[in-house]
Amino acid sequence: MQKVDCLMLAAGLSSRMGSWKMMLPFGGSTLLDTSIENALGFCHRVVLVTGFRGAELRARYQYDERIFLVDNPNYRDGMFSSIQAGAHHVEGEHTFMALGDMPCISSWIYSALWQERGEFTLIPRCFQGKGHPILLPASLISKVKSSSPQFSMKNIIQNEDHRFLELNEQAIHWDIDTPDDYQRLARPVRIPQHS
Repeated sequence: MQKVDCLMLAAGLSSRMGSWKMMLPFGGSTLLDTSIENALGFCHRVVLVTGFRGAELRARYQYDERIFLVDNPNYRDGMFSSIQAGAHHVEGEHTFMALGDMPCISSWIYSALWQERGEFTLIPRCFQGKGHPILLPASLISKVKSSSPQFSMKNIIQNEDHRFLELNEQAIHWDIDTPDDYQRLARPVRIPQHS
């Protein structure tokens, strides 16, 4: 386990899902539980940014010392407001940024990014498509904290040194935004039996 934080976003309204998705069943627990545990398989702490139904998440996670809870009262202003809220609480030379609705990101993906860290933002890519988690240097976290709330994370990253790590892993794209996404990813994987 590395002494590194994972800034995880779980503040949104789940509007495209039609119902709140963070506590939907996934595997043997919930969607957000799984995302957190995968991050903690490599990182020493998750800085979890809450907003919509934040009191429920605080009640669930407040006694876990590996999870630092940050409430974003401005979550309706969009994702960048949550990134800024969490950025004020991360520590270290590098920080992962992950989404709470991506429970298929395994710990080895965090490890693969960590091995290639540097003074630049490192973004996983598979078949030319960018994904998550993203590994951010402390210099970029500083820019996030000092930026206008009207900025976007995409613009900040594009304006600074950023690189890609090619991974043969489509899970870096698999966020659960709609009921179809959930049905596709929540189904148990059947391993073929060889005779």
